[in-house]
Amino acid sequence: MKVPKSSPNKLILPLCLFSSIASTALTAGTVIIPESSIEKPEHVGKGKYAHTHFRAMSVEENASAPSVFPAATARHDSVPATGYSYQTPASIACIYGLVTQSSGCNPNKVSTVVVGGSNAIAIVDAYHYPNAQSDLNQFSAQFGLPVPNLTVVYANGTKPATSPNSWEVEEALDLQTAHAMAPSAELYLVEAASSSINDLLVAVAKATSLVTAKGGRGEVSMSWGASEFRGEANYDSYFSATNVVYFASSGDAAGVNWPCVSKNVVCVGGTTLNMSTSHTYENASAWVDTGGGYSTQVKKPSYQSSNTNLAGASYRGVPDIAMAADPNSGAWIFYTPSNTGVSGWWIVGGTSLASPMAAGVVNSSNDFYANGTAQLTGLYTQTSSSYFTDISSGVCGPNKSYSSVVGWDKCTGLGSLFNY
Repeated sequence: MKVPKSSPNKLILPLCLFSSIASTALTAGTVIIPESSIEKPEHVGKGKYAHTHFRAMSVEENASAPSVFPAATARHDSVPATGYSYQTPASIACIYGLVTQSSGCNPNKVSTVVVGGSNAIAIVDAYHYPNAQSDLNQFSAQFGLPVPNLTVVYANGTKPATSPNSWEVEEALDLQTAHAMAPSAELYLVEAASSSINDLLVAVAKATSLVTAKGGRGEVSMSWGASEFRGEANYDSYFSATNVVYFASSGDAAGVNWPCVSKNVVCVGGTTLNMSTSHTYENASAWVDTGGGYSTQVKKPSYQSSNTNLAGASYRGVPDIAMAADPNSGAWIFYTPSNTGVSGWWIVGGTSLASPMAAGVVNSSNDFYANGTAQLTGLYTQTSSSYFTDISSGVCGPNKSYSSVVGWDKCTGLGSLFNY
């Protein structure tokens, strides 16, 4: 996201402050934006740096107890914590119709998880996450998911530096979300040497080769992005492999992000899951902070040409679809920072959550397309009302000037995948 302004329930904090937060009591509902999710002016432009698209929610049960940033959720003996509406693998599967819907998809009550998934999903992120396997194992055991099949790969052959409470959290939420949606798929975590665009593209190429070698059909998820830049279309070949479909986050602030805006990438925006006071799911609306709009660099692709809501556009509109992203109705993950080793349960959101969620849902559907363009064509030509949940309420964009409407819009695209 671009450098944002703070608000009473939204803290923007550099990594240097993490140690001081550890001894500071946070009230429930505080949303923290890590430094890695802030796009700085010096990072913008061709060949510069990408940023993450996640936010973390703090939850305090006992304000006097010491906590580990960002949440005191490490003190919970079990998850979900009683009295909250934060999502579990079972409640997300329930909301999106991947399992039989019951109990109002209340995360405190539903327990049935997805059993699908096949071939491979590759997660591309920056830096090294030493506890990827053990954290994923703990997450899976907590929620009754199968033992994960995970391989961690260093994109350039050398173990990268670590990035605690930052890119490590990104990797945790990406892996755990993808596994929750497609637990039988083989997972690859491909770690780029840094967050530079050049290093991340090396990782994308490696991820592509791994998915192809696994069986030639699968997904690559990229929960990071950068502002558009001249010449971005020159990188489209990185997202055009046969039998591999690429997903990316639309961003957590007004505007359009690359690589989400590439004509070959499924761009995933964010929604708010509206939960009742009794913690049952009611509906979804546009997440106010989701990225979206029209590209300044990419002409409107042929698969968008027949969409009536895009009739007057000359450039590509994003997002294409939208999934859960609002941290106020976010999802549980398990994370152990490499610098402290103190494990805990976090609540996360942002469109970083939406991208691996969409990739996992598509993988679990066993509906593998020849490439990203074919997948996108399939999405835009789908006429079945059961294929999507159209999101027609909520706002996003500059000064909240975009409205979510019936059909495609700049906040939620075509809607959320449902019973895919």
